[in-house]
Amino acid sequence: MAAWKQIVIALVMLAVAMGVWVKFFPGASEVLAGWDINWPGSVVAARPSAPAGAQQSRSGAGPRTAVVTAQVTSSVINDRLSAIGTGRANNSVTVKPYTAGRVTGLEVESGQRVEAGTVIAMLDSEVEQIALDRARIALADSEARLERIRSLKIANTATQVQVTDAELVVGNAKLALRDAQLNLDRRSVTAPIEGIVGILPVEAGNYVTTDTVVATIDDRSRIKIDFYVPERFAANMAVGGLLNASPIARPEEVIEGSVSAVDNRVDDKSRTLLVQASIPNDKDTLRAGMSFRVEVRFPGDTYPSVDPLAIQWGTDGAFVWVIRDGKAKRTPVRIVQRNTENVLIAAEGIGAGDTVVTEGVHVVREGADVLVAKSDPAAPAAAGNGS
Repeated sequence: MAAWKQIVIALVMLAVAMGVWVKFFPGASEVLAGWDINWPGSVVAARPSAPAGAQQSRSGAGPRTAVVTAQVTSSVINDRLSAIGTGRANNSVTVKPYTAGRVTGLEVESGQRVEAGTVIAMLDSEVEQIALDRARIALADSEARLERIRSLKIANTATQVQVTDAELVVGNAKLALRDAQLNLDRRSVTAPIEGIVGILPVEAGNYVTTDTVVATIDDRSRIKIDFYVPERFAANMAVGGLLNASPIARPEEVIEGSVSAVDNRVDDKSRTLLVQASIPNDKDTLRAGMSFRVEVRFPGDTYPSVDPLAIQWGTDGAFVWVIRDGKAKRTPVRIVQRNTENVLIAAEGIGAGDTVVTEGVHVVREGADVLVAKSDPAAPAAAGNGS
């Protein structure tokens, strides 16, 4: 093959490779512009011309590049936490009898409010009553015997040892009487706390043991809500922190409460922290077992917010063009959060009030003079995001 044909084929292949590179490589336009090459089909070829009468740069390097800019604002994230929790009574007790026996009567009804010490049920107590009467008789007899011996001691017909033995018998008789009284009292099942009695699972005539549930009592003057928070919020949770809770069944009802307890460790399986909230229940409309949506507010983290069009990508990651004194400065950024209308970034030297390029970014060069053809007003800060 002739040499000139080989040269033509090589040039064609080189042109095709260059075209593919310009089309698919994101930074190709910038590289070509740096070499002062205007490749057909590249973004540089579609560079918008500066408006008529555009000012010349002070250095005399030529017309400024026309761009559209937007102001950097600030947004707050991680400023609230939303979680679903389960409510339970402020104090709840499952009442069981101390001893086994047959229920002779129920003294309360389901749904009744009781005070601490109120009798809930009575068990058969004939045996205990007999034991109590016997103990009383024994105590009376021992006390009478002690008095006789003391009288004999005054007449010197009884010794001090006999008096001491009689006093010991009296003491044992008193203990036996207390024991009999305690056994009789325990035949009455009483409420240990103030609260509302639930549905009674037993009836008169049932035989119960120490494992039988006679009643459940809930003190629901306040409702405790157990919920879990992601571990990134663990440092923000503290006892006494304010929060809002809404029953899932009545989302329009918002109740103010506070954090009442925080667990001392993060669960290593779910990576969450157990937190307990307390809310008032003055109207007694809330019940244990209800589900609640809990919202906790925090100071949050503030980051610069830019228009999504300002974010560009290069071989070393994301960056934006910042306008300083009429010149473009390429500034690397780290994307914190993407939203529909803005992007939160972290970067050194960028803050609220700065100006970034949103349109015409492909024709901007480092340190080049720029002409702001249009400046978009600052977008409103996005609402903080929670979990």
